[in-house]
Amino acid sequence: MAVRGTPAAGPVTQVLGLDTLVRLKRARAVGGTLGRLPVPEGMAEPLGCDAVSVPASFGPLLLPRLPRVGCVYADSARWWWLVPSESDVALDWPAPARYVTGALAPDAPLAPGLIHRPRGTLPYTPPIPLYLALCRITGTAPVWSRPISV
Repeated sequence: MAVRGTPAAGPVTQVLGLDTLVRLKRARAVGGTLGRLPVPEGMAEPLGCDAVSVPASFGPLLLPRLPRVGCVYADSARWWWLVPSESDVALDWPAPARYVTGALAPDAPLAPGLIHRPRGTLPYTPPIPLYLALCRITGTAPVWSRPISV
């Protein structure tokens, strides 16, 4: 964050960087905790929490493809995988997956149940292996291997 101006030159103008603006937008979008997937007691969220939601039929296909599985929640329609906040930066998560900031399950008719809890104190599934597994299942090329159009 930069500050322009001096008291003698007039009012001080605060210039916000892109990182700050993105964080403010995300904080506003998350708002309250209604519909938030609860992190199990005893687990820490040092990197914040977002979620990747996939159709329930994808869940069993993803599990064996991941080197580590964090907290996973499910209902009859979707599975939610907890990932560190901002795991969507520079990634275009393939449809029908949905990236949700704040680990919200807004479309769930009932609170999804925890179906997998990892050992240890971190609730996260590593986002890059999850992203690559989703790309493989959906037949989507990862964003960094797509041709560049001019």
